[in-house]
Amino acid sequence: MNYQVLARKWRPHNFKEVVGQEHVVQSLLNALQHNRLHHAYLFTGTRGVGKTTLARILAKAINCENLQDNDPCDKCTSCLEINEGRYIDLIEVDAASRTKVEDTRDLLDNAQYAPNQGRYKVYIIDEVHMLSGHSFNALLKTLEEPPAHVKFLLATTDPQKIPVTVLSRCLQFNLKQLSPSQIFSQMAFILDQEKIEFEPTALKSLSRAADGSMRDGLSLLDQAIVYGNGMVKSNDVNTMLGTVALQPIDDILLALANNDAEAILNKIAEIDNLTPNFNDVLQQLLQVLHRVALTQHIPGFRDENFDSELINTLTTQLSPEDIQLFYQIGLMGQKDLNLAPDPRSGFEMVMLRMLTFKPARLTQKHVTTPPVKTPSTPKHRAPVITPKPPEIETASPLQSIQPAIKNTTDFKDTSWLSMISAMKLVGMTKEFANHCALESLDDTSCNLIINPNHIVSTKAQESLQAALRKYTGSAQLKLTVKSIKNTIETPAVQITKERANLQQTAVDTINADPNILNLKNQFDARILPGTIEPVKTKEETQ
Repeated sequence: MNYQVLARKWRPHNFKEVVGQEHVVQSLLNALQHNRLHHAYLFTGTRGVGKTTLARILAKAINCENLQDNDPCDKCTSCLEINEGRYIDLIEVDAASRTKVEDTRDLLDNAQYAPNQGRYKVYIIDEVHMLSGHSFNALLKTLEEPPAHVKFLLATTDPQKIPVTVLSRCLQFNLKQLSPSQIFSQMAFILDQEKIEFEPTALKSLSRAADGSMRDGLSLLDQAIVYGNGMVKSNDVNTMLGTVALQPIDDILLALANNDAEAILNKIAEIDNLTPNFNDVLQQLLQVLHRVALTQHIPGFRDENFDSELINTLTTQLSPEDIQLFYQIGLMGQKDLNLAPDPRSGFEMVMLRMLTFKPARLTQKHVTTPPVKTPSTPKHRAPVITPKPPEIETASPLQSIQPAIKNTTDFKDTSWLSMISAMKLVGMTKEFANHCALESLDDTSCNLIINPNHIVSTKAQESLQAALRKYTGSAQLKLTVKSIKNTIETPAVQITKERANLQQTAVDTINADPNILNLKNQFDARILPGTIEPVKTKEETQ
């Protein structure tokens, strides 16, 4: 017997066998159940997702003599003849080869006559967008007022080329691209039925290479079976597709995490021995980065298409900032591969770019050390400026400007700013306290000064008084606020000045960085105004 390719042998014959188009199947089943069949259907979608297949199944269903749950029975005369391609009342036309208006007129001349043996005369026009303008005009009148016994089933990969006058007379169904998991499941089912040995990792590679098309996936599966001499193995599939296994990709990412340029280049040299398509290699790397990012942001996320142990390892080795940077550089690097002298050197430059612009890690020492206006060392690509949290207690300039607190107590050496932080004020109460200056404080009274241009909120004042009583341990303490011109710098003024100093320090440090200077000199780079900010502390972000 002549061999029949898998894409034809395992083509669905009823709605239950259709994979991945449940939204279309459900609509058609409901229409059959309630006998609400439209006279014209348009199936759109990319190649190999089931447009013509669904049209044939629908043609069988509307002429089937014994529907089984609105599915064709595949046993009656109509179903068998449609399966064998000899049903008189089913006219299937390839519009790509019959584009002339004369062909369309000849096709529609017989539409007025009743069907020979079925309930409906069905016209399936594949790649309908290839018809000429005059052909569409000839078809339009029949579509507008078709005979009751005629159904039109149109299929196309490019609905934008169909006149809107035709689109408006059809029920349009957009078929989705199939996911790799759907293609994988169908391939595994077919190989089990065919009793062909396979490795799941090989099918995963084939399902990703199918790019959403079941027909393309089954054609690749046929090729893999032949290449593997009756078996589907991972090494054979990777060699056939010119792809690289995921392990070298993970090794490259781990080398990036360790800042090991030599390991990256050595691994790329190993990959190059397999003569791969480096654009596909970069796409695989982006897929891994995407899964790692999902795992970092969604605890418990798991993707069966990737080794969970490797993903978890990369999740701990690479920070979320690294992942986002690598993904963006890799995404932009895809456009540069075709411009590189050769694909390998282009891929190497993408990897080195990731390594070069990887942000420097902060240590605890860096966090606690006050920033200084000195250039960062060459190993730091992006200098980090850490502002001093405004709530942290310090022996600070604030203490030197605060007046001596009257009536010595246990908190006589505490600055007003530190007291605000210790009381853990929030919202309007904290804002109100920051704009006040402390004049005096003892066990029975607290006197504050605020400029007349600030509104004194009674609610904020009461809340601050309650916080002060709790802080001092004195239930009798009374808060008094004087609205007079204040010559003492308030915490709000001090915080504003400190932030301005930190901002200037960050700008000066960036401008003095040797790497930034090199970029300016060699590439005429410039720093966009307003894009430099000091690193915020945890307290500031809350």
